[in-house]
Amino acid sequence: MAFKESVYIDAPVETVFDITTDFEHATAIMETVIRTEKLTDGPMQAGTEIKEVRNVRGREIETVLTVAEYVPHQTYSVKSDSTGMTVVYRYEFAAKEGGTTIDFTGSIHSKGLKNALIRPVFERILKKEDKDHLKKLKEYIEQQKTV
Repeated sequence: MAFKESVYIDAPVETVFDITTDFEHATAIMETVIRTEKLTDGPMQAGTEIKEVRNVRGREIETVLTVAEYVPHQTYSVKSDSTGMTVVYRYEFAAKEGGTTIDFTGSIHSKGLKNALIRPVFERILKKEDKDHLKKLKEYIEQQKTV
């Protein structure tokens, strides 16, 4: 099961990609993210791990995200695995009319009958938590231009 979203941001693809993939900006873009920490030394690339802490219904939930795909200024994806559920967030970037279009796909894969049964609930929670993250990213980046 996947959920999709697209957005146009009035900024160069390099700027949009760099901000999107810099987890220091995550708390400004993702409403429930309260802190992040890069766990892997070196530049951002496939295999890089980031610890993300979210406030989910009043509880701090810690997840390790792994960069699954990283093609500068083109494609970026992260995945997390937890108790038989794998979540993948994938972003495709394209320069368009002086700005950038991002196409986002979020997908959830489950292992086992129990996880298959709770996956629709889990998906609704993720959609609710992250439904506006591209809108917030757009506002955040476009606001940077006016500062």
